[in-house]
Formats: sequence, structure tokens, C-alpha cells
Amino acid sequence: MSNIPKDLKYTKSHEWVKPNADGSVTVGITHHAQDLMGDMVFVDLPTAGTKVTGGKECGVVESVKAASDVYAPVSGEIVEANAALSDSPETVNKDPYGSGWMFRLKPANKAEVDALLDAKAYEALVASEKH
Repeated sequence: MSNIPKDLKYTKSHEWVKPNADGSVTVGITHHAQDLMGDMVFVDLPTAGTKVTGGKECGVVESVKAASDVYAPVSGEIVEANAALSDSPETVNKDPYGSGWMFRLKPANKAEVDALLDAKAYEALVASEKH
């Protein structure tokens, strides 16, 4: 059973999004996604100042099983990447919703964040993929 925190938003491509008090959002990949990929061995993230488009790839994670794109959940500008992951990519496996966060971005349109999946909808998506 995947861990799906109720206070986060989610994408269909398995990123989680946490709105911050300053209007930015913190982004990572879900417990479900990291569990499917297995042990992370490499993380390549966008740098601060990079403009990203919602739904488009903006990074890469590699595990012992495969490489996978990381998608921007919404359009906006990257304000910070989690530099610690380049030395310790396994942090994504150990704490995907905490110290395994990937980047923070300033959304161009807050409505895009509001339109993401809530925990209940994401749980239904994960359940549908198991069949």
C-alpha cells in the first residue's frame, strides 16, 4: 500500500506538490513512483531560474531498474533544486515526501496547482494501475 499524504496535490505522472506559504510549491515524486523504480542511483534536476511548462519533462531520475523523466506539475520558474540529491539520490527512496523533495518552483498560474489531483483521486489512480 502506497503512502499518500492527504495534504498534498498530485499529478497523473506521479509527482507530488506541496503549496508553500510564500506562493511557491515544493515538488517530488510519490512513494508509489519511487517504490516502482527501486533504488535511486542518479538524479538530474532543473536549475534555479529555469522556466518549465506544466506536463513537460524537466528532470531525470535513474534507478537500478530504469531511467524515468520527472515532469513539471505546473508551469512556472524553478526557484531552488535539492542539491543534496546529487550526492545522495537514495534519499528519494528513504524520504520521498520530506528530505527527498526535488525542486521548488513559482507557479505562473495558481489555478494550475488547484487543478491537480487531490489525495483521494491519486489513490484511485494508483489503484487503477494495479489491475
